[in-house]
Amino acid sequence: MDMVAFEPFTIIIIVGGLIGLLLILGAPIKPLRIIGNGVVRIMIGALALFVINSIGTIISFHIPINFITASVSGLLGIPGVIALIAIEQFVL
Repeated sequence: MDMVAFEPFTIIIIVGGLIGLLLILGAPIKPLRIIGNGVVRIMIGALALFVINSIGTIISFHIPINFITASVSGLLGIPGVIALIAIEQFVL
């Protein structure tokens, strides 16, 4: 059987649409709302890391984007991003 392969753009559109629907309609159950907010924050953290990496290519700076770094930057916000930058510069 042939497996259906989705284009990355299609997956991004589907996930973005689901997140938008969740944000517009709201989650009826509080735990679902908390999980949804956490997932949105992690995605925003991954997007922030992507922007930092895009700008950092000028000076050869790179922070790997994975679940842990996206969680730190998404859940902790700007202090988390600053901590990741400090760890990348001074520890690694």
